[in-house]
Amino acid sequence: MARRLLQHGHSLVIYDKDQSALDELAALGARVASSVREVADSAEVIFTSLPSPAIFKAVATGADGIIEGGAVRILVDLSTVGSRAEQEVASALATKGIETVDAPVSGGAAGAENGTLALMIAGKSEVVERVRALFDVFGKVFIVGEQPGQGQLLKLLNNMLSTTAFAITSEAFVAGVKGGLDPEVMMAVINAGSGKNGATLDKFPKHVLPGTFDFGFPISSVCKDVGLAVEECQALGVPMWLGNAARQLWNVAAQQDGADRDLTDLVRTVEGWANR
Repeated sequence: MARRLLQHGHSLVIYDKDQSALDELAALGARVASSVREVADSAEVIFTSLPSPAIFKAVATGADGIIEGGAVRILVDLSTVGSRAEQEVASALATKGIETVDAPVSGGAAGAENGTLALMIAGKSEVVERVRALFDVFGKVFIVGEQPGQGQLLKLLNNMLSTTAFAITSEAFVAGVKGGLDPEVMMAVINAGSGKNGATLDKFPKHVLPGTFDFGFPISSVCKDVGLAVEECQALGVPMWLGNAARQLWNVAAQQDGADRDLTDLVRTVEGWANR
């Protein structure tokens, strides 16, 4: 996403703990800052894309975080951190005159690279309008509400649906192959029928059947997202029978075979459970 902003002529001041990411963007023209505070002292609009609610809150409202910046006026959060963390940060930043736009994205690494992400935007309409041209660089914009946290809820529901579909598709394909079916034939039939879903249409043909297992999203992030989704739904009074089952499956897979693996590698864990 940062690379796309540079390619569209925007000036960037960047900070990350991953030096290789900084080096890559610096080579494309971004100015590297030495801290979060330096970014917040340099830019009116800040984008964050962070891996957990705790890290997001520390970066946004911790010591020398965004909240202390002298230039920042709008925080656009692209992370998936849940509505409670988003609302907490938005309230804290508002005391310093900093507006928050809740803007989680869906579409994976390929969507970010190609500018085909789906953006779920929640924030004051006048604030969203000020940064709308930046969103258009990333993909398709959906305005889902005016309150920070509403985008987070929709993103978590989306991810829960996506990863649950991948889990059940993994079980189905392992069973089919173990029963003697050709996986390519299975794929063609399912995608021509009522069983098709995001896994059969995209992840399996592109990342599982070729044996690359390289969608670009770790199992640890799946566990985080599904856990947050289940918690938010339960807080709304929705019993999560299937959501809890999916959360348990992903957590066991992470503990057994490693959480840093690509989510598509779940298929090999299911194969192990099936003694295939």
